[in-house]
Amino acid sequence: MKLISITTLLTTAALAIASPALSADYTLSINTALTTDDPLYKGLESFRDSVSERTNGAIEVKLFPNSQLGPDEDVLEQARAGAPVAVVVDGGRLAVFQKEFGVLGAPYLASGYDGMRKIVTSPLFEEWVTSLKSASGHQVLSFNWWQGERQLWTNNPVTKPADLAGNRMRTPGAPVWVETIKAMGATPTPMPFAEVYSALQQNVIDSVEAQLPAGQGAKLFEVTKELTKTGHINLITGLVTSAAWFDGLPAELQTALREEALKAGDVASYGTRDALAKIEEDLKAAGVNIAEIDVTPFQEATAGVYETLGYADLREKLQKIAAE
Repeated sequence: MKLISITTLLTTAALAIASPALSADYTLSINTALTTDDPLYKGLESFRDSVSERTNGAIEVKLFPNSQLGPDEDVLEQARAGAPVAVVVDGGRLAVFQKEFGVLGAPYLASGYDGMRKIVTSPLFEEWVTSLKSASGHQVLSFNWWQGERQLWTNNPVTKPADLAGNRMRTPGAPVWVETIKAMGATPTPMPFAEVYSALQQNVIDSVEAQLPAGQGAKLFEVTKELTKTGHINLITGLVTSAAWFDGLPAELQTALREEALKAGDVASYGTRDALAKIEEDLKAAGVNIAEIDVTPFQEATAGVYETLGYADLREKLQKIAAE
């Protein structure tokens, strides 16, 4: 009989110890409408790698850019049904399940990422997370994925709300977005972001409002000429998955996912902030006229959105948190 060497035994033992890294016990597929060169996607890559390292490969995170798994709403429904999927999504799309989330997309709520981060890491926000889980079956991993301020991409100069009269502007379909764009003077036209480029080409819409990284990634500079910096919405988004899938994880893996999601959100958000100046330079080089305007008329025009949607009292609470 052939003897097994000590070296072979030691190698076999080492492989057994390392086995969790060779075969993941759980897989999480993350969908995003953004492209791979978006700063936020770099945060997702950081999340994928840090989760793998921290869990010794027990959780494998797979990334699907360009909405490869479908529109955000479809992926949210998959998560709600218990599928091991997650999506980078704004609060407006969650407001249909838990109303408070909608205020995160309301106009001129806070200043920059630092202000928004205070809101989405507050005890009050964590109460919303718990309520959402009960209401819809969704689990927020973190909500500090800042994509920048939303600006106007048009083919005609814009300096005031009246300039947008009759303008068909693409925006997400959530009420807070629709009411904001309506208050700004345009005609809100909901559609998936992936369809915006062709819709502009075919004159189905006249304009779009989007943050700089997403607009550059979608090559909006090829189908629009004017970029007006209204900064009307600070786009803060969250990494949201299935509560049923999440609850099926061991407690230490649940903790790892939420903590690493918060860290990766910072990677994504500060990366976005640092990239904005260079993106503006690239857009100018591509022939886009970038206009800095007095946004006061837009602030005044959209102030009533909070009252319309029942967020007036909540606005005061959140702005106080953001200013702390």
